[in-house]
Amino acid sequence: MSKSLDRLTLLETFVRIADAGSISAAARDLGLSQPSVSRQLAELESRFKTQLMQRTTHTLSLTAAGAELLADARRLLDDWEAIEDRYINADSEVRGRLKVIAPVALGQLHLIDIAIAFQQQYPNVSLSWQLEDHDIRFAEVGCDCWIKIGSVLDTSLAVTPLCEVERLAVAAPPLLKTQPSQVQDLETLPWLALEPFEGGRIPLTHADGQTTTLLPDDRLATNNIFALRQATLAGLGIAVLPRWFIQTELQKGSLVDILPSWRAPQLTIHIAYLSTRHQPIRLQRFIEQMVSDVPIALNSVSLCIPAR
Repeated sequence: MSKSLDRLTLLETFVRIADAGSISAAARDLGLSQPSVSRQLAELESRFKTQLMQRTTHTLSLTAAGAELLADARRLLDDWEAIEDRYINADSEVRGRLKVIAPVALGQLHLIDIAIAFQQQYPNVSLSWQLEDHDIRFAEVGCDCWIKIGSVLDTSLAVTPLCEVERLAVAAPPLLKTQPSQVQDLETLPWLALEPFEGGRIPLTHADGQTTTLLPDDRLATNNIFALRQATLAGLGIAVLPRWFIQTELQKGSLVDILPSWRAPQLTIHIAYLSTRHQPIRLQRFIEQMVSDVPIALNSVSLCIPAR
């Protein structure tokens, strides 16, 4: 029994090192000394007779064998946790670590309040709230769930829609000498693009169902929505932005909805998690709260449409 427990401990330490990005950070997370964590990694490498991590003065990265072991270790630890939930923790309070990755702007401006409420309701859950806009690989980042705006292409994940967000073409008033009367007039004006959603091609749909596609030259392209809003407010060009992000600017008049009858395609906010993975009670509760509270939070300021 002790040998099996030792092996699980070694694997858990290895996973924690990979997630933390360094031995010292993993040691702090585990409440151990750095030499102790280093010895556990060395023992694991000795057992498998291979190097699992490349170490330099400032960086630490997985070897090919380490990347394979990391995926296997996560599955094994998940299975062990499933057994604990079934036989030990069935009637206990919600506890444990929960790592969530969410979009930067949405996670910072709207979803963080839901995450805080969740942690307050379940104080024995240690919540890691990470904000990233780029696509992720679950096996590499070791998260429990991923909140993403737009399609989730990873077919290994279970995906639940939360709500759909309205997007509109906006500009600062000084950019528009006159309000354009035809949607085609917009092609002659400067445009700003948010990658990867736009970039030289802007599909628009009229309230009556008519569709068109603008092909403007982008004056500026960025993968950061805060930078895009700043450039739009400065009058640099027209941008397609979600209403949840610019509602205050629309109310103040610092940004104008250029053609109120036309809209860019709606984007769905999803929550994704491993479909084959045992779901700890804390993850189940978090998903339930997001499904319940995200539409309410965004609908309170008319920023969200129920997901279809």
